Amino acid sequence: MTTIDSPTITSAPRHSGLTWNLYGRALNDIRLTSPTGPRVTPEWAWHGSSGQGVRICVVDSGIETENPLVGAVGSAHAVEFVGQEPTIVPDLAGDAFGHGTACASVIRAIAPDCEIHSVRVLGGLGGGTGAALLEGLRWAIGQGFDVINMSLSTTHDRFEQELRALADEAYFRRIILVASAHNTPVESFPWRFASVISVGSHAEEDSDLVLSNPTPPVEFFARGRAVPVAGLGGVRTRNTGNSFATPHIAGRCALIIAKHPGLTPFQLKSILHQTSNNVRGVA
Repeated sequence: MTTIDSPTITSAPRHSGLTWNLYGRALNDIRLTSPTGPRVTPEWAWHGSSGQGVRICVVDSGIETENPLVGAVGSAHAVEFVGQEPTIVPDLAGDAFGHGTACASVIRAIAPDCEIHSVRVLGGLGGGTGAALLEGLRWAIGQGFDVINMSLSTTHDRFEQELRALADEAYFRRIILVASAHNTPVESFPWRFASVISVGSHAEEDSDLVLSNPTPPVEFFARGRAVPVAGLGGVRTRNTGNSFATPHIAGRCALIIAKHPGLTPFQLKSILHQTSNNVRGVA
């Protein structure tokens, strides 16, 4: 069974290394120093960009295609099963329960001119299968999207190797895979792979605040508590969890790629680190 991360909030022990979220911590707790100096700045990295021309795929529960807080959806597909075999078909059902729509609305708010696409791998109660997750990700990579947002994970290690192979394929094809950490400190995938950009939550209200984690496996923290998102039917709501921190990073990736086409995932991850709010350049 593949599930989205639950909205459970857990705080890292005060004297332990940072792990899955930054709740209960302050910015100065993870203040870092850039050894290369202030060469890469937000102004250089993404200011003036709207994400135009960048194609983002949301691998999730689908997207409500006429939601005013999401805007145009470039394409919508779903994983369905013919017998035991998964296949990709046009998605006529839309969002199964609102999770994908919420994530897409965060991306749209950050990168208003990007293209948003959807592949539905989750069912109406937020569950799914590893086979559906693998097929949806495989399809998204095959389509050559610039960024893939995965606000979900699987705890079943039998899917680890195939997911790792797909994540590596994306990496070498210069596809940015942004994945949410589970909300609780458990093993799950694909966010734990070094080839992806892994995201946890901080509790600040600033949607522009991105923090670099000095003690991975989670690499970046973004806003994840009471995040303003789209609900089904065009309503506005607030959701909490690493799921909703992740599209903040996906949206920022779109801004950077639109301004600097051709970046590798390694280069993009480095730019995210150097422009994080807790990284101080030195002369």
